[in-house]
Amino acid sequence: MKEILSISGYSGLTKLISSTKNGIIVEDIETKKRMPVYSTSKVSSLHDIAIFKDDGEEVSLVEVLKNIRDKEKSNVAIDPKKADNEALKTYFAEVLPNYDRERVYVSHIKKVLTWYNQLQRCNMLDVLDEQEDEATADEKE
Repeated sequence: MKEILSISGYSGLTKLISSTKNGIIVEDIETKKRMPVYSTSKVSSLHDIAIFKDDGEEVSLVEVLKNIRDKEKSNVAIDPKKADNEALKTYFAEVLPNYDRERVYVSHIKKVLTWYNQLQRCNMLDVLDEQEDEATADEKE
């Protein structure tokens, strides 16, 4: 999950391929097109993103994506482009009942659902389990 990236200014998700002197090389997970990303771009790993909960805590994006996967039985989630704001809020409340409704905006919900659907279309939902596999391997050592 650490290699799946969101880059400000680019739509969709990319996969880290390698690093260069001035930045990184990424590959779009759908089109497989490679492109350079320079150190001035804002790059976020999906592993590092969290969603605010109403108790002041945060839950990792990986956990939210797993909740969506469990709810949808690994099928495509609600289409954020076609659903209205209230439907998106209701859906997200089913996935994460205690999300902070003041700090998590509809635009955030749309982004999470878009990312989930993109991972699902690319048959990459198994990357959500990599974090558990790494934690299990660390415990065994």
